[in-house]
Amino acid sequence: MLSLFLSQLFSSIFQVLLFSLIPFIWWLVTARKKSSFFEWIGIKKIRKERLKAVAGAVFGISVAFMVLSVFMLNSVKGVEMATSAFTGLGVAAIPAVIVYAAIQTALSEEIIFRGFILKRISNRFGSIAGNLIQSLLFGLMHGILLFGATGIVKALIVTVFTAAIGWSMGFINEKTAEGSIIPGWCIHTIANVFSGLCAAFMVFQ
Repeated sequence: MLSLFLSQLFSSIFQVLLFSLIPFIWWLVTARKKSSFFEWIGIKKIRKERLKAVAGAVFGISVAFMVLSVFMLNSVKGVEMATSAFTGLGVAAIPAVIVYAAIQTALSEEIIFRGFILKRISNRFGSIAGNLIQSLLFGLMHGILLFGATGIVKALIVTVFTAAIGWSMGFINEKTAEGSIIPGWCIHTIANVFSGLCAAFMVFQ
């Protein structure tokens, strides 16, 4: 399983760098004199006074996501997905699942969707438009990837489900955590660890 872990680690680092490229160039051209890249993208500390509210929101959304995931994962069982590489591997897959969940998907997607797209659109058209557009794009990305294998109905279910989660993460990041993408990163990681472990232990086979 070491080879799976290392493969996942290298592909995760590559994906984070790839997803950070456009935001980094944008920051370099427009905002490098105003703030650091990490601050600009939302990778920043949450104020101590906000920690309790943020922790409660992360817990609530994560639990809701996992409950709803049971129905969604069951509806697409048998379909080739990103977590299929872990299918049937059990405990041995856990390190690779964590890397996949926390870095390859959660970190890279939070940077591009909630750290870049949401903030840039919000700055120009307002937070409601910013959060709506990023969540729709987030949902479409997941739905389109499954369209060929599942058909339009199941792809639409996945699109709506992930868009709703994307909207929730954007709302918590901006309204509760004052622009930090760390809460969304935590929720995203928990969600993907859950789906990865479901694949590893063949929960929906």
